[in-house]
Amino acid sequence: MMITRAALAIALALSVLLATAPRAAEAQQAGKIYRIGFLGASPADADNQYGRAFREGLRELGWVEGHTVAIDWRSPGGDNERLDALATELVRAGVDVIVTPSTPSTMAAKRATQTIPVVFANLVSPVERGVVASLARPGGNVTGVAGPPEVPSKRLQFLKEAAPRVSRVAFLQDPLTDVPAEGREARRQAMAADARKLGLDVRWIDVRNPPEIDAALTGLASSGVNGLVVSDATQLFERREHICAFARDHRLPAVSRNRSFAEAGCLVTYGPNHAANWRRAATYVDRILRGAKPAELPVEQSTNFELVINLETAKALGLTIPRSLLLQANQVIQ
Repeated sequence: MMITRAALAIALALSVLLATAPRAAEAQQAGKIYRIGFLGASPADADNQYGRAFREGLRELGWVEGHTVAIDWRSPGGDNERLDALATELVRAGVDVIVTPSTPSTMAAKRATQTIPVVFANLVSPVERGVVASLARPGGNVTGVAGPPEVPSKRLQFLKEAAPRVSRVAFLQDPLTDVPAEGREARRQAMAADARKLGLDVRWIDVRNPPEIDAALTGLASSGVNGLVVSDATQLFERREHICAFARDHRLPAVSRNRSFAEAGCLVTYGPNHAANWRRAATYVDRILRGAKPAELPVEQSTNFELVINLETAKALGLTIPRSLLLQANQVIQ
């Protein structure tokens, strides 16, 4: 059978088209810019230690901001009631994955979507909060890095070592986000028992918003407490500069679980290495953007703690930090 020159040309053209089609599709996919919605943080947070750790983690995995990935930062500005609306905005914007830095933002993202992957970092008790079915098999669209179990007794111990004269301690916490409701009373009883062993009396103060924080601090000035424990719930974290300045001005040795409080002027922090956890969270985002399903990515339980001591604050409070405590510190702020 004879093949005309025109038919041969058509056949060759079709073979070239078929051969290059997969490459064209690959090139189109390779040129896509994936969108990450960061719920609960502002563009200014992109350059703090946690934002940097997350972005550096992405870069180490080959993602380049502005070329292969873009991050859309959404902050409630201290008002967690705005998180649901912000989460809905990210869903409507069609982001490929949502990253959450706190319990309220994780819950808001979970309420907003059951399809877009959600990656959390430092979330304590994700199973107890109903965020995932189990650590081994999350089972839905949410996974990430779980913060280590709370160790308030250890923070009380470090506070007592750094400031031996402390006897009455106020504990500022957000009752809605710090501990699941079913474990709240048990936690208080356990902490009170540990405090008594150290010769400390603990008074719990619940705060849910900035006005309540300010009112609580005002009340502390005449309450007779001589030590302060501060949770790192979102509301308190965003007011850390104000809280630590208040503690220094009123000569209250203060301890928290987040190193950012020591950097803001509080005396001691002991808790998860949040920067390391954010770097790990970047690996979850990487795997999801490459096709992995959140339901099949086990939640990683962080066990990495760090102790940070602010010596400048110690001097301002007239305290001499024992050498034994300094040797345990991961960082000493001069």
